[in-house]
Amino acid sequence: MTIAEAVSGRSALAGRSVTVQVPATTANLGPGFDTLGLALAHYDRLEVSVRDEPGVFVEVHGVGAGEVPTDESNLVVRAIIHTFAAYGQELPGLNLVAHNVIPHGRGMGSSGAAIVSGIMAAKGLLEGIVDIDAEALLALATEMEGHPDNVAPALFGGLTIAWMTPEGPRHKKLMVHRGVKPLVFVPENAMSTALARSLQPVSVPHEDAVFNLSRSALLIAALIQSPELLLAATEDKLHQSYRAAAMPETSRLITLLREHGFAAVVSGAGPSILVLASDPGQRLVAAELVAAESETPWQALMLAVDSLGATVTRTDT
Repeated sequence: MTIAEAVSGRSALAGRSVTVQVPATTANLGPGFDTLGLALAHYDRLEVSVRDEPGVFVEVHGVGAGEVPTDESNLVVRAIIHTFAAYGQELPGLNLVAHNVIPHGRGMGSSGAAIVSGIMAAKGLLEGIVDIDAEALLALATEMEGHPDNVAPALFGGLTIAWMTPEGPRHKKLMVHRGVKPLVFVPENAMSTALARSLQPVSVPHEDAVFNLSRSALLIAALIQSPELLLAATEDKLHQSYRAAAMPETSRLITLLREHGFAAVVSGAGPSILVLASDPGQRLVAAELVAAESETPWQALMLAVDSLGATVTRTDT
């Protein structure tokens, strides 16, 4: 890029501002390890505006306020920088205001949401200067996150199947049956995704792999057509048992819920618990069960499936 082009790009961005909304996500859904993800109607909101002075200034409200970085090491800012750099654009001075509700370190896709927030903010700011299509959005997000199972539903909404190809990540979005009602139990304590992944074995028995293949296929049918099959469809032998020792209360409550007929699984890397109920009344019964039997406090979030995914709106004044 020439100096003239950089100056032209900066002037084109002057006065621009955007608002981004990104849903929480829950990945794996039991058997669909590193492949399946679901967007949830629980949203982080981000406001970004171009400032005349250089530098990036960040305000964080809600979850993470006073804890997450407010300089260029902030994950949202890093995602904006990553996107601008990918398209050879010089970063202008920015003001960011983050309104966070997605719990951090609980298996609800908070890091994926932060990455998607930054990429979508960059997309909105660069509107008319560069075109960033859906495939490029997923590639940028996966480069930062390392795997596409959380960022795909955060970007596109609904139920997503994500996979890697030599050309990059790909996804397929499916609409979830209206009878499926997600319930997420969120504990007080966080869980490191890196720790959860470190407990995963390098290889698994052949019969366990076949078991999960069958359940993953069944889960797609259950989520889009036959919710009555959710309990059987959410059985897993690939990852949850290996991680159980790191989150014993999560494991105990999932066993309890499943014994009572609820399709309960670890949400993402945990320690939150996802219940895929087949009607609203079932969620109430599950919440009462956990409240009565849990040894530690759990917040019950009765959520809808988000079908839209991340959105960005220009709000120039």
